[in-house]
Amino acid sequence: MKRVVITGVGAVTPVGTGREEFWNALKNGECGIDTITRFDAEEFSCKVAAEVKDFDVTKYVDKKEAKRMDLFVQYAVAASKMAAEDAKLDMEKEDPTRVGVYIGSGVGGIETLTSQYDKMIKRGPSKVSPFMIPMMISNMAVGEVAIQLGAKGVNLTAVSACASGTDSIGHAFRAIKSGDADVIISGGSEAAVTPLAMAGFASMKAVTSKNDTPKTACAPFDLNRDGFILGEGAGIVILEELEHAKARGAEIIAEVIGFGSTEDAYHMTTPAPNGEGGARCMAMALKSAGIEPEKIDYINAHGTSTPYNDKFETAAIKTVFGEHAYKLAVSSTKSMTGHLLGAAGGVEAIATALALKDGIIPPTINYTTPDPECDLDYVPNEARKADIEYAMSNSLGFGGHNATIVLKKYSA
Repeated sequence: MKRVVITGVGAVTPVGTGREEFWNALKNGECGIDTITRFDAEEFSCKVAAEVKDFDVTKYVDKKEAKRMDLFVQYAVAASKMAAEDAKLDMEKEDPTRVGVYIGSGVGGIETLTSQYDKMIKRGPSKVSPFMIPMMISNMAVGEVAIQLGAKGVNLTAVSACASGTDSIGHAFRAIKSGDADVIISGGSEAAVTPLAMAGFASMKAVTSKNDTPKTACAPFDLNRDGFILGEGAGIVILEELEHAKARGAEIIAEVIGFGSTEDAYHMTTPAPNGEGGARCMAMALKSAGIEPEKIDYINAHGTSTPYNDKFETAAIKTVFGEHAYKLAVSSTKSMTGHLLGAAGGVEAIATALALKDGIIPPTINYTTPDPECDLDYVPNEARKADIEYAMSNSLGFGGHNATIVLKKYSA
């Protein structure tokens, strides 16, 4: 079977845009969470979010084209073009039928859907935009990226809630490994910082109530955590067959070696007791990678800052790794980026790959009060230098979806 490597990354996130800005922010423990500016949140119980700042779509697509794209599609196109540039991928020299696009999204064009619904109610059905459907549907991120970059190969949209980005990368890994493509542009994109989405998450008591202290509101694994912070953006990686990457002299950031995907079959929103589904997912990813649990040095956790997720993810790690769980470094970069829903796995795959390449583990910020039920090494508050060889990234979504990828520091 073929080996699969990451040769480029592109990020549009609440802590920065582009590889360097994003990675420097994580290493420095910078927080992208603040009071909502996208809409008037005065009447909302949660008034904080992790918004993308200073995003200029015209750097990536024509202004007229951009108006026909929902924001989640704009983010996906921007991050994909950044990733292709980072990888020095020249589509003029590629066989376009061997270049694919796998990008996930949890909710797709919710901003377009709600704005067009409002227009219909106020002005009648004839005023609904003819572009509403192609702007709204979740697969339009992969469609537009393929159009913009000329990628005519395998194409897939994963919609598995917060596991969408990781599922996309995992299935892209499998497609290249089996010979279906040479290159796949993969990850996740989301733009759900909207009144309706926030109202829904707030009504189900899933988001934080710490409106007065937005910078410290997201505290994964901390005893006083009280809910996640809604985020937005896109994280895209260029996955490439190893020999193809070497033939064109590409920089290799990390190698993808394993993928697991499972279902809790338990509850709409609550994880299975003790993280049973997540544990099976991590075990599946390790089996796919062909390595023993003791090989893993670092886990980029799902780590949402919700009471159930953090407790059960910790329990799942202990189930899979046993005593080695206490020797692992585990951190949640959501403490800085917020929760990007379907884009989380893409952004966190980038963080995990760069941690392997640079030998730096990003921290879990806002960790002040240990929780007896969360007793692992969460790399509290400051990044850590460490020569890590194998790492794992977890994504756990509503509906019981679990996805895990295993990455390795590249060696020829």
